[in-house]
Amino acid sequence: MRIGVLTSGGDAPGMNATIRAVVRAGIANGDTVFGIYDGYRGLIEGKIQEFTRKDVSEILNKGGTILGTARLPEFKYEQVRTLAIRQLQKNDIEALICIGGDGTYTGALRLHEMGIKTIGIPGTIDNDIASSDFTIGFSTALNTACDAIDKLRDTSSSHQRCSIIEVMGRHCGDLALYSGICCGAEYIITNDTGFNKDELLANLKANRLAGRRHAIVVISENITDVHQLAKEVEIYSGYECRATILGYIQRGGTPTPEDRLLAARLGKYAVDLLHEGITGVAVGVIKNELHYTPIDKALAMTNEPNVELHKLIEKIS
Repeated sequence: MRIGVLTSGGDAPGMNATIRAVVRAGIANGDTVFGIYDGYRGLIEGKIQEFTRKDVSEILNKGGTILGTARLPEFKYEQVRTLAIRQLQKNDIEALICIGGDGTYTGALRLHEMGIKTIGIPGTIDNDIASSDFTIGFSTALNTACDAIDKLRDTSSSHQRCSIIEVMGRHCGDLALYSGICCGAEYIITNDTGFNKDELLANLKANRLAGRRHAIVVISENITDVHQLAKEVEIYSGYECRATILGYIQRGGTPTPEDRLLAARLGKYAVDLLHEGITGVAVGVIKNELHYTPIDKALAMTNEPNVELHKLIEKIS
């Protein structure tokens, strides 16, 4: 087969490992694999290059994506997608493997509906693709967040402060949930837990009066203005309070072994499915087993709250 591979949307650690797996698994099967630069935008512009094994050497441990990525809202229009299909036809590319999040999946689905063989691989730090227990990049982002929170705890304890740390996760609170548990945060706030500011302020004040030297609050992005919240906490609780937004630092860095292994498994699995004639699907892992889901169903799925971990918060926070 002649297979194209692209990365789209936000970059995530482990994307390069996924590209490597797709290229090497394809070549091992006798396929010709093409790297497509700058996502769907690069596809319509014809930024396409045949890849050899050497082209993906020494990228396993690199963050980001060697193919680059770009957002292309205009891809929702059929005439724009038609330009992409013409480029695929021009290069005799029979199938397309798309690495990214829900926006990437939407593009892959639309191309599939227009007759292109597509497969989606979940590459996003937010862990917000419900058709897979974990997404490529989540483990690394979690490690980055935990490292930052641990360091902030040292300063908070030394200065008897409250630290409010905002982590990424637009619609999925897994980064806040997992990092908060791993770092022993006193309070974890996500869309699933809800945000009761009055209750938080009262509890922090009670902590201060009880003589606790510091407090850590981990919160998902887009819930509230954390700098304003820090001012209110300082006025009400008696703690000196600082807010830290980790931001895009969570997207970069060397992928963890977990992300590299997940990338290798899903990259090879995607190539195998193409050879089995299975397309229009998103691959993932469910209970550590390889699994695929039709892309339209994957997009319709929602992340359910992790009941076990939320009960854990109640017991040990």
